[in-house]
Amino acid sequence: MPIFKKNRRLALSSIALAATIFIALPVEAQTAWPTKPVRIVVPFAPGGTTDILARAVAPELTKAFGQPFIVDNRAGAGGNVGADLVAKSPGDGYTLLMGTVGTHGINKSLYSKMPFDPQKDFAPITLVAGVPNVMVMNAEKAAKLGINSVADFVKYAKAHPGQFSMASSGNGTSIHLAGELFKSQTGIFMTHIPYRGSGPALLDLIGGNVDVMFDNLPSAMPQIKGGKLKAFAVTSAQRSTAMPELPTVEEAGKLKGFEASSWFGLLAPAGTPPDVVSRIQQEVAKALATPAIKEKMLAQGAIPSGNTPQEFAKLIEAEITKWALVVKASGAKVD
Repeated sequence: MPIFKKNRRLALSSIALAATIFIALPVEAQTAWPTKPVRIVVPFAPGGTTDILARAVAPELTKAFGQPFIVDNRAGAGGNVGADLVAKSPGDGYTLLMGTVGTHGINKSLYSKMPFDPQKDFAPITLVAGVPNVMVMNAEKAAKLGINSVADFVKYAKAHPGQFSMASSGNGTSIHLAGELFKSQTGIFMTHIPYRGSGPALLDLIGGNVDVMFDNLPSAMPQIKGGKLKAFAVTSAQRSTAMPELPTVEEAGKLKGFEASSWFGLLAPAGTPPDVVSRIQQEVAKALATPAIKEKMLAQGAIPSGNTPQEFAKLIEAEITKWALVVKASGAKVD
């Protein structure tokens, strides 16, 4: 065989092999993750809406990717402890955060010092759900004091200044800020009692150790339906389809423009590969669109999303601006 023909055949074989490797590389890179369990950090104690939504999504991701997605509760500092843990984790797709309007919308303006940057230190994956908050009071105490509405509550609080205590899931959460906004717009005073999550705050509210809370609707709803809590109004701009009988705080209290809703979404540390972010977003969106999960969330008062990383990033940017104005107007600050 002439040498030039042999060389030509070898060259073609090399090109074919290189092309095969080149084509195969993206597939190998994509299927290499995950090869071990993935952690979803919830920056609050178990029992609250952040925890509820993380535990709803985790099994679906486990099924989709064939590796366990494990919920890890790391409460403290209005969600900053858990969020900071994720911000400082490797961007390898194995540590995710169920972020909230508190960690990624409010805290930047509320805290004088932040351990992380909510935009620069994270790669947004997808908004999981938005929920209204609901103004609830210990049912037994409400009945005893004859408080059946927002108007009743404001009237009694003004006549008895300093008597009411207000529970929240932590400094800087939407539950806290909803209460601060309510205080500033009504002119009443309530002592703020922060907890390490909605779950423990609700337990104390039901036990009569605190009086009122602006909790996320999904975590409060079972206690409302069970008669342990008296619900007065939702904090969203529109009534909730889950409890349409409840007015908005704006309607019930004649507080123009009152709105303090919550949202929850998955984020990864900055530098996480875009293909990993995209794959997680697509699987979460698929899960949230299934009738079983969608109907369950809507029944709990949560509105499922599953939007793109780019859309979620824009929401975070807008929420930081919005809540900076609310924090300034309320006068709330955490050192």
